This record gives sequence, structure tokens and C-alpha cells, in this order.
Amino acid sequence: MNAYYIYFVIFAFIFYLIISDASFARLIVILSEFVRIQYERLKWYVLYNPQNPIVKYLIWRRSLKLAEELQRELAKKSKD
Repeated sequence: MNAYYIYFVIFAFIFYLIISDASFARLIVILSEFVRIQYERLKWYVLYNPQNPIVKYLIWRRSLKLAEELQRELAKKSKD
């Protein structure tokens, strides 16, 4: 139960600073945007980095499907 009181005091103090000082409120807004951008950057890196083996496999599989589709189109055009 003591941890709840500690968290309450911390957030109450931050809330007080936000209300009393406009520059601190702006700092909180900028920090929240910074955290969001860093999260999106990490998410993009994990999902699209070619050094990731899962992403590398997905790129390979997509390229293989495209190559097979192009071969089928080329074979169909050469028959006509």
C-alpha cells in the first residue's frame, strides 16, 4: 500500500508543476511526443529491418512470389 502513496505523491507533484508553470507543461508535451517517436522508430526498425531474419524471410517469400508471377506472365505472352 505504501507504493500507491509514493506514486500518488509523485503524480500530484507533477500535476502541480504542470498547473503552476506553463513551460513545464510544454516540457511534458514535448517529452511525450519524444517517447512516442522513439517507440515508432523502434517498431519500424523491428518490423522492417532486413537484418531481422523473420523480415528477411518475408522479403524473400514476397520476391519469390513476384518472380513466379512474372515467369507465368512471360510464358503466357510468349505462347501468344
